[in-house]
Amino acid sequence: MKYFQLPTVHVVSLTIMLFVFSLVLCLIPGVSVRAEQSSVWWSEAAKPYQGTVLRGISENTPASQYIARVLVKKFEMETGIKVEFETVSWEDMYDKSIKDMATQAGLYDFVFVEQDILSVYLTQNYLLNLSLMLKDTPELASPHFSFQRFNSFLNYFREPKTGDIYGVPIEAFLKVYAYRKDLFDEPGIQNTFHEVYGYPLAPATTFAQYRDIAEFFTNWGKQHQMPLWGTTLQASIEHIASFYEFFETIAPSFGVYNWGINMNTWTASVKNGGALNSNRAKEALTFWVNLLQFSPPGATGSTWYEVAATFAAGQAAQGWIYGENIVWIATDPRRSQVVGKVGVALPLLYEGVLEDATAGRGYIGYYDGGAFGIPSASKQKEASLLWLQYVGQESVQRDWSVQAGRIVQNSVLDDPQIQAYDLKTGGYFSLFRNYSRLFAGAPYFPFHASMREIVTPYIHQVIQGQMTPGDALDEAATRVDQLLSRLQKKGVLP
Repeated sequence: MKYFQLPTVHVVSLTIMLFVFSLVLCLIPGVSVRAEQSSVWWSEAAKPYQGTVLRGISENTPASQYIARVLVKKFEMETGIKVEFETVSWEDMYDKSIKDMATQAGLYDFVFVEQDILSVYLTQNYLLNLSLMLKDTPELASPHFSFQRFNSFLNYFREPKTGDIYGVPIEAFLKVYAYRKDLFDEPGIQNTFHEVYGYPLAPATTFAQYRDIAEFFTNWGKQHQMPLWGTTLQASIEHIASFYEFFETIAPSFGVYNWGINMNTWTASVKNGGALNSNRAKEALTFWVNLLQFSPPGATGSTWYEVAATFAAGQAAQGWIYGENIVWIATDPRRSQVVGKVGVALPLLYEGVLEDATAGRGYIGYYDGGAFGIPSASKQKEASLLWLQYVGQESVQRDWSVQAGRIVQNSVLDDPQIQAYDLKTGGYFSLFRNYSRLFAGAPYFPFHASMREIVTPYIHQVIQGQMTPGDALDEAATRVDQLLSRLQKKGVLP
């Protein structure tokens, strides 16, 4: 073997260059020194709790899958605290966490809290006040964590009167209009559509266009013996998913906000000042249910899980898809047959809805997501507080967002890797950056679950053709008025 020896002067020069390079690395945020300092802080803060086992539960979402696969291991390695983390279906998660908190059993040390259920949890004193915990235990307040780094979605986990925070967001995303770019851009399909409907094929901006496109692609699938339909539909008749699709996505796009509840008078029916059974609400429900004829055969069994799977299988030309699913549908060939073929756009809107949203009088669609909260009966409150801060630190957000399509801190939107993924996802991250302020989560209703249980059976009966949209909403509005009246008498509502 021959050896090549550098002249001494070159060796010295190379040594100096390596030394300078190492110093430069130390100055880069998140690299070397800062990473070491972060690791040291977590290790020191966790010393009293090493060997502790935290138990938590979450819905089996892309964001939670990343936590289980990546963040749990990192946290355990840096702190010595063990995390047993269940990721289960929404139904199991909701049932298990509610039962645990209602009985104060203390089985779970942290739980998944959806933004639309916080009001119910606070009414029942299920969760600990995180703002107060951090104030009372400053030794556990990480310098690598700050609520101020979160975007506006954090506000859904505040108590309205005090502003105190009860959850650390782990996911936030928009429910968007998704469509198959490959189908919409195919010249032969474009020509045929124009011949049939008299206008160019493009992502819908009106409800009439959406219906035409749904009809066209359903017929196209039949004619070409393809398993293709015109639209997804989250229309399960045995699940609350159909309630949520209508009230969170369809109704607001028609200008029916806050589930049709007048929050000044706390009424639902038109005769009492509400909008639940308004002509606009009836028009919205009629439009949505009429799309069943252009949906896959399993639409009446579809929840958010099945809708994502249907779109990923290439069986729908368009639909309303939760943003947490857009990333894997658009980029993961192991799970999706439409990689590189997905486009996203704003939901189609009734005239005046965009103006309402811009002026703060309404919203154009659903801003969804969840957070981790600490049950008041947790047996490991302090260690859980460390865990919640760990998953909420800015340094873990980028890769998590890339893989799960969730944005809880807007700073990640400037990251080159996110911008590269933006192209792969049809512009989802750009849409989030530019329009998330026009979307909204569920209103802060302490009667959330009660109203849902009243109205959902009516939605199911309309889907099955057992009631007309008008009759169903009329009856539902009357019953919700009765609920709200009872709550006002009890002092639950003003």
